[in-house]
Amino acid sequence: MRIGISANALKHSGGLERYAMDLVRGLAAAGFDGKRKPAFFARKIDMSLAESRLIEAHRIKVSFLPGKLRDAYFSWALKRARKRAKVDVLIGCNRVEGSEIAICGGTHIGFLRATGRREKRSDTRQIALERRQYAQAEVIVAHSDMMSDELRALYGVDSRKIRVLYPPVDGARFSPVDAATRARLRERFGFKPDETVLLFPSSSHERKGLPLIEKALAGMNVVIAVAGRAPEKAAANVRYVGYAKNIEDAYRAADFTILASSYEPFGLVGIESVMCGTPVIFPACIGCCDAIADHAKHVFKSGDADDLRRTVLDAIETRRDAARVPDDAVRYDTRVDSHVRALIDIARDIATKR
Repeated sequence: MRIGISANALKHSGGLERYAMDLVRGLAAAGFDGKRKPAFFARKIDMSLAESRLIEAHRIKVSFLPGKLRDAYFSWALKRARKRAKVDVLIGCNRVEGSEIAICGGTHIGFLRATGRREKRSDTRQIALERRQYAQAEVIVAHSDMMSDELRALYGVDSRKIRVLYPPVDGARFSPVDAATRARLRERFGFKPDETVLLFPSSSHERKGLPLIEKALAGMNVVIAVAGRAPEKAAANVRYVGYAKNIEDAYRAADFTILASSYEPFGLVGIESVMCGTPVIFPACIGCCDAIADHAKHVFKSGDADDLRRTVLDAIETRRDAARVPDDAVRYDTRVDSHVRALIDIARDIATKR
C-alpha cells in the first residue's frame, strides 16, 4: 500500500504543517520507509530537514499564481501528481479534492461564524473546496469533538464518515521538570520567584485574544508573558520574552498558560502546557478543553472579560498550595506512533475495500 500526504509545506511550523511532519516521522517508524516511503505533496519542501529523507518529495509550484487561486490550482495539480506517484491512499492535511482521508483541523465556515467575519468571494471558494474534499473523502479525521460537530452541523457530513482522533504530541519533548530546574528556567526568562506568570504563546495576538486578556487583567498583579511575535502596544503588565524556540521551557517556567481565542479548533498549546506540568486558562470554545482533565484547566466564558478576570483570580487562589499538574492531565494517548497506527488501520481498510 502506497500512502501519500498532501500538505501546504514540509517545514518547521505550527498547525497542520507540524502535524504532517509528525505523520512523516510516525510512518517511517511504522516501517513505511525505503521503497515504501510516503509520497509527500506540498508547495514548499525544506530539503535540509531530516524528515525530507523519509519521503518521496513532490513539490507543486503555485507561486506564479495570485494568492486566491493557489488552493484550487494545487488541488487540480495534485490529482495528476498522485497518479504519477502511484498513491493508493492519500491523507489530505490541506484543502484538496480526492484525498481518501481528509484531516479536519478546522473549518472555514466555523472560523467565519466564530469571528463574525463577513464571507467574501475568496471565502466562498475555500468553503466550496472544503465541501468537495469532505464529500469525496472515504473518512474524515476530526482533530476534536468540536470539529466533528461542525462537520455534521455546517457541512452535512454523515457521522458514520467521521473519526475523532486528537492530534499527537511529543511526550519526550513536552514533559515536567523538577523544582530546581524550573527555578533555573524562571530565572533564565527573567521571572521573579514571587511573580504569577501567565504565558501567552502566540504569533497572531488579535486572533488569540491578547486585547481581551489585557482588558480583563488590567491592574492585576500578574505578568502576561508573550512568547512569539512582539506585541505592538504592550500593557503595563505585559512582558515580551521573545520567540521561544524551546517553547517547552517557557511552559515549565510559567504558572499558567493563557489564551482567549475566538476560534481554536483544537489548540495543541493546551496539551503541550499541561504535559509540561502547567495548567491552562482557556475559553470554553477551545477544542482541546475536552481532552484536558478538570484539575489541569480553568475555563471561562468566551469573550467575557469579567468571567476571565474571575477565573484567573480563582486559578491563582487554587494554585497557591498545589503541586505541579499530575501526569493524568491529558485524557487521550498523545503518542505519535499510536495516532499513526490508527491512520494506517484506516488506510488499510480503505485499500482493502477497493
